[in-house]
Amino acid sequence: MKIEPNELRIFVDVAKAGGFRDAARLNGKSPSWLSQTVRSLEDELGVRLFNRTTRSVALTDAGSRLLERLAPAFSEMDAALEVINGYRDRPAGTVRLNVPTVATRLILPSILPPFLAVYPDIRVEVVVDESYADLMASRCDAGIRYEERLEADMIAVPIGPRSQRFATAASPGYLKRRGTPEHPRDLLSHACLCARFPSGVMATWEFERDGEVLRIDPSGPLMVQAGGSSDLIVETAIADIGIIHLFEGWLAPYLKKGLLEPVLKPWWQSFSGPFLYYPSRRLLPAPVRAFVDFVKTAS
Repeated sequence: MKIEPNELRIFVDVAKAGGFRDAARLNGKSPSWLSQTVRSLEDELGVRLFNRTTRSVALTDAGSRLLERLAPAFSEMDAALEVINGYRDRPAGTVRLNVPTVATRLILPSILPPFLAVYPDIRVEVVVDESYADLMASRCDAGIRYEERLEADMIAVPIGPRSQRFATAASPGYLKRRGTPEHPRDLLSHACLCARFPSGVMATWEFERDGEVLRIDPSGPLMVQAGGSSDLIVETAIADIGIIHLFEGWLAPYLKKGLLEPVLKPWWQSFSGPFLYYPSRRLLPAPVRAFVDFVKTAS
């Protein structure tokens, strides 16, 4: 019986990803190719490793036992290769980042281009995720989150601005037609452009002034998923449809051009900036270490 190491690696990738489609997105192969590779491995071993249905893929008992032994072995092998990579003049490899949409708009544009210019042998993959998935489960090396969303037992490094604000705004046309709110509670009688997290939880609008914190559950003519659809609610606000509540940095260009006007500015709430976080591992892969060090220097 001759088993190819690559077949075992594919088995581990599929098992960790929880299916062929997710594994395909991670390693660039097609789901059908991965399925055929695993099926060949099962034929060679004479044991079924996965139970497959049209809706799910689950490890068999034999598959679970094999994964228990192989996963640590491949992790050690990857760590050993990263040690060798550290002896290169320039680190090489891939850094996978799990980030919210706002990081792709306000944080990464000032960091990734100069980083990639300094390290041309490093490839960065950015996974945009608003669900705050477990970093290890998403098979990412590091992520960007705000303090209240950081996972336990992670190392956190400041990245980007250390203070940010949420801004509330509306178009001049909307304010002329509906009037300007003078207090956050006035928003309850206005058309608000709202967002909902992937979990289904509504995004509450928070305001603060002189130590008083108010939380408003807005309602209005448009509801989008938080993050990726934010440009849609910006354009809808510009079209005189309603009031928007978003990161000040995101709205800044539209405020500067006069397409939007600030609303309730004395109540805009400040909060601490985001963090780059990553697992506390003794042997951090060289590309990840290079990125972490770059962020530390840039901050």
